[in-house]
Amino acid sequence: MRIDLHTHSSRSDGTDTPTELVEAAKAASLDVVALTDHDTTAGWDEAAIAGERFGVTVVPGAELSCRLNGIQIHLLGYRFDRAEPEFARERNLLRDDRERRAELIVQRCRELGAPITWERVRQIAGDASIGRPHVASALVEAGVVASVDEAFSSDWLADGGRAYVDKYALDPYRALELLRASGGVAVFAHPAAGRRGRIVTDDQIADLAKAGLRGIEVDHVDHDAAARDRIRGLAGELGLVPTGSSDYHGGRKTVRIGQNTTAPEAYEALFA
Repeated sequence: MRIDLHTHSSRSDGTDTPTELVEAAKAASLDVVALTDHDTTAGWDEAAIAGERFGVTVVPGAELSCRLNGIQIHLLGYRFDRAEPEFARERNLLRDDRERRAELIVQRCRELGAPITWERVRQIAGDASIGRPHVASALVEAGVVASVDEAFSSDWLADGGRAYVDKYALDPYRALELLRASGGVAVFAHPAAGRRGRIVTDDQIADLAKAGLRGIEVDHVDHDAAARDRIRGLAGELGLVPTGSSDYHGGRKTVRIGQNTTAPEAYEALFA
């Protein structure tokens, strides 16, 4: 089995519709793909229908924006009850604040000399929940940077960068509580992705494991070989399930769907 547990559709900051994403998973010979759009479950139903059509198992999920001691982290929540009211309320808060933040980021980019507009960023996002990647695409389109990855530098959109604006985020312990209460499981996304900003310590990850964290993303495009070895060892020490994922965003990033995958035995352990 080939399993990819971290992808994004056009319902957040990817470029593929949920149907196109599942079709891409099929073309990449994936048996299982998780749809983990940022703070939203809007693509679940369409992806499920596409999964039946293309013979791909679709795991419903979301990538949750969290903050621990001032450090931005992401948790991947899977197979939770999206109708659970308290968790649904928190996701709405997260999603609504993304638009406020994106508009402020555009203002800062303009103050820094970037010829982009809020109207154009909204057009790029379409019906999706607006995020930094949509601003990054506008910066590329305007010729300010050569790529989306370049936009996520300290000069522009990286955490702490010149155009960075903070956003509402969940306390990860609260996120774990909400996931547990709604029947879901949690995986720490790209924990060693230092190029995105500050990362948490191994001791902090150990505390999250005690609080109910179930897995940790090991094989990820933002982890070099040394980081993968370190996180895999930590997973073994803490009893966390090691996963591998592409963090696919369609044409917005160069990473391919299925570029990193989760072992079948890890998948079974995660959802046992």
